[in-house]
Amino acid sequence: MALQLRPLTDSEAARVRQLAQARTVPVRTVQRARIVWQASQGQWAPAIARELSVSEKMVRLWLRRFNARGLDGLADAPRRGRPPTYPPEQVSALIAAVLSNPQDLGLPFANWTLDRLVAYLGEQQGTAMKRSRVGEILLAEGVRWRTQESWFGERVDPAFAEKRGPSSRCTPRPRQTA
Repeated sequence: MALQLRPLTDSEAARVRQLAQARTVPVRTVQRARIVWQASQGQWAPAIARELSVSEKMVRLWLRRFNARGLDGLADAPRRGRPPTYPPEQVSALIAAVLSNPQDLGLPFANWTLDRLVAYLGEQQGTAMKRSRVGEILLAEGVRWRTQESWFGERVDPAFAEKRGPSSRCTPRPRQTA
């Protein structure tokens, strides 16, 4: 039995023709719309396949999908993709740790770094996460990361100058001018 295209409504016919002639739509969608358009003009699947340089099986597939779903049938079906590496519970534990003060958790430092987060998650939460992945998750969640610069601002130790002592004797003194 020959596969026939169901009758198109006026709006479907206009949209299929528009898609078949489009230049800014993905090529796959244009090709599928051309298959449907030519079938609506009375062409058979073998002739459409020859004209568009595709297989008859492909022509029949898209005609069946259009008959079943209409214009939505011309779109790509959703694909599964790779499952997430870390479940939402582990990601939420990471975010909760980042948003907490390390000293409140009994840790001996005041700010988080990626290495400290990885160590904390591994030891306390039992979650083995790579440093790069922690950074990706924080970036995806919109957590802004600040890098510390030890030379910026005041010294941490107020008695640093006294402890340091005099400058090195190897440093030459500036010449006196007459």
